[in-house]
Amino acid sequence: MFLVTMLVMNMAENRQKLENNIGQIANFAVKYNCALRRLDWQQEQGLVSSLPLGLNQINIQRGLTTSSTAIFVPFTTQELFQDNREALYYGLNALSNNMIMADRKKLKNPNGLILGTPGSGKSFSAKREITNAFLITNDDIAVIDPEDEYSSLVRRLGGQVIDISPTSDQYINPMDLTLNYSEEDNPLTLKSDFILSFMELIVGGKAGLEPVEKTVIDRCVHMVYRDYLQDPRPEKMPILGDLHRLLCQQPELEAQRLATALEIYVTGSLNVFNHRTNVAIKSRIVCYVIKKLGKQLKKLGMQVVQDQIWGRVSENRDAHRATRLYIDEMHLLLKEEQTAAYSVEIWKRFRKWGGIPTGLTQNVKDLLASREIENILENSDFIYILNQAGGDRQILAKQLNISPHQLGYVTNSNAGEGLLFYGNVIIPFVDHFPKDTELYSIMTTRPEDLAESTQ
Repeated sequence: MFLVTMLVMNMAENRQKLENNIGQIANFAVKYNCALRRLDWQQEQGLVSSLPLGLNQINIQRGLTTSSTAIFVPFTTQELFQDNREALYYGLNALSNNMIMADRKKLKNPNGLILGTPGSGKSFSAKREITNAFLITNDDIAVIDPEDEYSSLVRRLGGQVIDISPTSDQYINPMDLTLNYSEEDNPLTLKSDFILSFMELIVGGKAGLEPVEKTVIDRCVHMVYRDYLQDPRPEKMPILGDLHRLLCQQPELEAQRLATALEIYVTGSLNVFNHRTNVAIKSRIVCYVIKKLGKQLKKLGMQVVQDQIWGRVSENRDAHRATRLYIDEMHLLLKEEQTAAYSVEIWKRFRKWGGIPTGLTQNVKDLLASREIENILENSDFIYILNQAGGDRQILAKQLNISPHQLGYVTNSNAGEGLLFYGNVIIPFVDHFPKDTELYSIMTTRPEDLAESTQ
């Protein structure tokens, strides 16, 4: 049993409106068998008691049970509001309408995922976070953009857009190696992993690379970098053609098979990656557009760009600068075993090296394709869940221990509505971005909004 004083404060522009308001509220209370009493001659004490000062000057109380009192307690929602300098805005709390402000760097593991069906607002949410991070922090930002959805925003922020395609004159060398590429003494260890996954995408097949083929590739990788490691000058950086030449010289039949598979990417029509890198990163924010690579090269492009960004993370680590990476259509990297394994390895290493990766995907099932890939979900303390399809909802509910009530926030929800997982905090959010702004017109990918902007 609690003794409670309940006050209803009325305000209006003039006395007549105030009387009308009081009459309406009194009628409403009577409807629910509750009588309101006016505080004549005690208005000043009533005002002081209504203010959040913790001082009650009205000596009128009534008894209420615990459940009845709990209705009036305002602290029934979980909040996430960090007031440090690098906290970013993630929408409004759907229960309390308070702002959600959070800094992913404060998490034990800042890795993040943005999950949602097409049209639920995945790309828009990522663009909003990119914009906030660019304006508020000093972090470097890199975007792997398979559908050319981020280039207009990056250009507007004064960033750099690198268009990788068979017709482009901008090249990225998949063989690039920085001497601080790996935390081990030998930088070739991780680079060899990357080239193995790169070759698996090229060779293809359900079984992937055979043990003999992996051995041959590893041997050639060590040979191809020998001159560069002895004299690390840019003009000595090997290219795919050098690897192809070494494969042709090996005695094994498997080496000839690998060389033949690689030939189209060296001297054939898909030789876009057989050049030295001619792109200098001059901006804090960079967008790698791989839309025009086509189906054959898109996965290769994502893999090469991911490796290129890893080199940048290595450099930024020495400068004590964080690097944010956004990978759209991340499920493309999780299809093949070797590329998935490399992505998981990058996911684990990023945190130690000051990287903050964020993957965007609509296929939750791809994140559970194997025990290894499941590590991506388990190693992500920041998960931004938008509207989910029925099968994916059940998977997420089981994996993340989402209650049936919380699941309602990602069931047939509107764009920009869902659940935010920040460490141990789970908050339903609403993020309705104002549409009459220049930023909205740059960030939106909705066809109807794009049609209006072109008229």
